[in-house]
Amino acid sequence: MRDLVVAGGTTGMGRALALHYLRLGARVTVVGSSAARGAEFLASAGDGDGAFVQADLRSVAENARVLAAVRSRHSRLDGLVLTAMMAPLRREVTVDGFESAFALYYVSRFVLSYGLTSLLEKGSAPVIVSIGGTGMTTGSIAWDDLTLSRGFGMVKATLQAGRANDLLGVHYVQNHPSGRTRFLLDHPGHTDSGTNHTPQPLRTVLRVVGKLFAQTPEQAVAPIIELMDAPPSGQRLIAWDRDKPVDLALPTLDPTNAQRLYDLTKHLVEDVDEAAAS
Repeated sequence: MRDLVVAGGTTGMGRALALHYLRLGARVTVVGSSAARGAEFLASAGDGDGAFVQADLRSVAENARVLAAVRSRHSRLDGLVLTAMMAPLRREVTVDGFESAFALYYVSRFVLSYGLTSLLEKGSAPVIVSIGGTGMTTGSIAWDDLTLSRGFGMVKATLQAGRANDLLGVHYVQNHPSGRTRFLLDHPGHTDSGTNHTPQPLRTVLRVVGKLFAQTPEQAVAPIIELMDAPPSGQRLIAWDRDKPVDLALPTLDPTNAQRLYDLTKHLVEDVDEAAAS
């Protein structure tokens, strides 16, 4: 039996992946912010071995609580799927001092990836799957202004968090040179996730466009499932843009920048470990 955790697993692609593996007999824990959507997920899971953890993944403390819940339910992990993200309509700084998109799209994935490594290394062909915009080269890290206090914009914040997420995969692998866990960065393409937080009238426009042109979550996860079940042999960092591999030499996957970002945020895992030990 496989064990998986899906952060952002109550809607969209995360939900589709969670239900797929539940139907195959896996033990799956999903994390989401909405109790109602969590209940809907569990109802859809039926007799499958599913569990729901409600958490606001923008908070480091909440991520620490998720780690504790996962460790109490799983003795190993075969997969960690990271899908939670939301484009911010306005600049918000979290209680931990991070811009909210950066907190959800990068910091949470950082804490969960490193925090669950010990369980992943016990799994069978373990893999971390991080859904985002890999392969895109627009956007950059504002190294001197990570909170985007100067010139904030929704697109700018989302792209910065996306580029940080790319670097997470790079530095995770380079910081575990002898590890078994693969890291899959995946850009699925335009997908109708069923969630839309933009204001009207843009929300209606995007909903119509999504219904007309976007793929369903089930369609979007099909190639991801193939990569999870049969990853490229001998390759620990896997980057995929829709139906083709991404050149790992792209500047957005630069190892030096990956290490730089890791050095700026590595204290987060240390803080979580200290909190768990106290």
